[in-house]
Amino acid sequence: MPTSSIGITDPPGSLDGVDERRFVVALARGLELLRAFRPGETLLGNRDFVERTGLPKATVNRLAYTLTTLGYLRFDEPAGKYALDTGVLSLGFALLAGADALELARPHMRVLAREIGAAVSLGCRDGLDMIYLETIRSETALTLGLAPGSRLSMLTSSMGRAYLAVQEPDLQAALLDELEATAQKNGEDGPRLVKAARDAISDYARDGCCYSFRDWHADVNAIGAPVRDLRNGRWLVLSSSGPASSMDEIFFRDVIGPKLRALAARLV
Repeated sequence: MPTSSIGITDPPGSLDGVDERRFVVALARGLELLRAFRPGETLLGNRDFVERTGLPKATVNRLAYTLTTLGYLRFDEPAGKYALDTGVLSLGFALLAGADALELARPHMRVLAREIGAAVSLGCRDGLDMIYLETIRSETALTLGLAPGSRLSMLTSSMGRAYLAVQEPDLQAALLDELEATAQKNGEDGPRLVKAARDAISDYARDGCCYSFRDWHADVNAIGAPVRDLRNGRWLVLSSSGPASSMDEIFFRDVIGPKLRALAARLV
């Protein structure tokens, strides 16, 4: 499949860069239901699926039934909602088992986390989000760090901004347009967030890193550096985050930045 942004609820004619003859909309919609689950959530109902995917209720009903039959969802009778089932877990294990870059990165991430006293993570793109493959927390300080499988907005996270920074101009522009539209749909200030993302992309041209200072969360500073996964032909991103109240912008630019870039260079 071409690397492009895909609006699942859009008619096929609006999917720029996608070969409509090869793109299976029904499959894409089913996968979108699985992506509707967020970190910490165990049960979602049909109304949740409709709100998060924009799909009609009748379509959601059919997709949920199919995914349940195939073992990717499980219906909880007392709650009247769906939970992820073992089929999804097996896919996740298969991904991580084949992630050579993750195996290579993990010991280096552990050393860096201990050295800087901050969480160090590795992630990749999933739709308009970045998904964590691994997080190593510092053993010497109380640090932030989301668990593997957690998602972050590509627009506001340092990880997402670093991913955007290394995309071809056409794809980068298309992603920013889609991210802005999604942000505005969610009641956020899309133009302001896109400007912040563009500023971070400019930082990459100068520093080799992208920053998110209190943009993703009011008390979180973070930095991201892209890594090319040559074996799998994709971009991964190393990131580090910590409390903005104790780790200021200068610390991320001057202390963590050079070390994170050096690690990214070693993993290529």
